[in-house]
Amino acid sequence: MNRTRRLRRNSSIRDMVRETKLSVDDFIYPLFIVEGENIKREISSMKGVYHFSIDKVLDEIKEIIDLGIKSIILFGIPNDKDNIGSEAYSSHGIIQRAIREIKKKFPEIYIVTDVCMCEYTSHGHCGIVLNTGYVDNDKTLPYLGKIALSHVEAGADMVAPSDMMDGRVGYIRKMLDENGFEMTPIMAYSAKYASAFYGPFREAADSAPQWGDRKSYQMDPANSNEAIREVMYDIEEGADIVMVKPALSYLDIIRRVKDNFNMPIAAYNVSGEYSMIKNAIENGLVGEEIIMEVLTSIKRAGADIIISYFAKDVAKSFK
Repeated sequence: MNRTRRLRRNSSIRDMVRETKLSVDDFIYPLFIVEGENIKREISSMKGVYHFSIDKVLDEIKEIIDLGIKSIILFGIPNDKDNIGSEAYSSHGIIQRAIREIKKKFPEIYIVTDVCMCEYTSHGHCGIVLNTGYVDNDKTLPYLGKIALSHVEAGADMVAPSDMMDGRVGYIRKMLDENGFEMTPIMAYSAKYASAFYGPFREAADSAPQWGDRKSYQMDPANSNEAIREVMYDIEEGADIVMVKPALSYLDIIRRVKDNFNMPIAAYNVSGEYSMIKNAIENGLVGEEIIMEVLTSIKRAGADIIISYFAKDVAKSFK
């Protein structure tokens, strides 16, 4: 009998050699916060995902805490946008106010915040745009630093820069350190690809670019070596967690990062992946068990943390 069959048939050995299992502790649940009151509005392209006003998101957080989910990541959609995304770093911005209210009522929830400019700029790009239409990497860094600092000052536990500007992790790390937040970790969107899977998110976050695309600062889907370099640079600049985004079409990248770096790895199970699966379930093409299969594949590839709109579904399945 070969070794594989022996392990499969011997239950005592099988119990010692456990396969990858999902846990509710693996997940961060994304939430979209909008201005106004008494708003819980389903996002049309993401069934079961909502825009929440600050008062209504408190009810949602109570539910996810009861389900055992311990961490959230916040995305803000302001009413007013300008070409420098000034609402992103305002102390009275939508995310800054949300953090304070959430922490006041639920101090135990771990809050991660998205640090980017695309939701806050009138042009929809992730940085400062020159008159030529060029996104200026270096001019963007101080703005990202101000955004991150404003989030942490409001009470965020971790910041997650998603803009893909070169040097932003180091800039944010220095700004946080100089302001007494040396212990606040950074989860870097290190290998973020220019993916077609982001479509539903851009509706959810009202963040589609008004012209062009983001291929000049996000990564080429055909390039895996660049991912390793980008992860290495972010680690050198002080990232505490590195992320691969999207997840499903980039399981090989998750595995390469895991094999090359002794670092916690996050993977973002993005909006397009979520909506495809939800629609397939709703149309009877697949069963709901596919959710666990897909998420298990992400963990099996090497992800220690999974950001997913399916987090509540998974948590409910463990009850």
